[in-house]
Amino acid sequence: MTDRMLLNAIDTGPPIDTGAPINTATPNRTALLLHGLMGSAESWWRVIPLLERRGYRVIALDLPGHGLSPRDPDLTIERAAASVVETVRHRVAGHAEIHAIGHSYGATVLAAASGRLRPATAVHVDAIPRITGGQDRRALTERYEQDRRNRTDPDWLRATRPYYSATDAAVEARAAERFDPATSASLSAGAGGEWPMRPGSILILPDPSGRVADADARNAARGGVDVRTVPGAAHTVWYSHFEEFTASVPEMFGTR
Repeated sequence: MTDRMLLNAIDTGPPIDTGAPINTATPNRTALLLHGLMGSAESWWRVIPLLERRGYRVIALDLPGHGLSPRDPDLTIERAAASVVETVRHRVAGHAEIHAIGHSYGATVLAAASGRLRPATAVHVDAIPRITGGQDRRALTERYEQDRRNRTDPDWLRATRPYYSATDAAVEARAAERFDPATSASLSAGAGGEWPMRPGSILILPDPSGRVADADARNAARGGVDVRTVPGAAHTVWYSHFEEFTASVPEMFGTR
């Protein structure tokens, strides 16, 4: 497995092999969406059409080991980030203006890829981009497999996440069916690490957040990250509080 692989995408732009003319007079605004662990590109099903109406070409990726993207039992955050960069460069012209949202695991990948992607907007949702390494690969794979099996049942998802709509549950159940536990276990079985968010990035947190400690949020703010909160939201903020989530990022959604 090479460090770079092309990832499966939901892409609202023209097919990449048509040779369609590109307007080079102004940058093409492209919204890049990176889902969280055990999600998929479809997790953004409600966000994608809204961004389209705002004039974006939208590229939502299946990260390695998720959806229809390749599996990689030796995956690292750096390899995942390299695959995101390679896929974006394969699909859009060099002058495209990237605006990116990453959720949880996807937020960590976005932080690792931002030096090469140089997004005009980088939104990290409920994550400090770090991974604690050295975990037991077999135990973690088994835990992910159990969680995956639970999540393939839409009724279980709606019982444990009552804010899910029927479509949310169907999308996440399908993502769980396609999820590869061994690929994701490799991330925490390795060395781990931390990938700082670039100054000027945005961090969206549910309030309270079960994933990001207050001290970490304060440190991010001191480092030039714009920390914003959505009171009462769940970890997947746009599932539980869609309007509030979009209002929290007027740079992309224009709703504030």
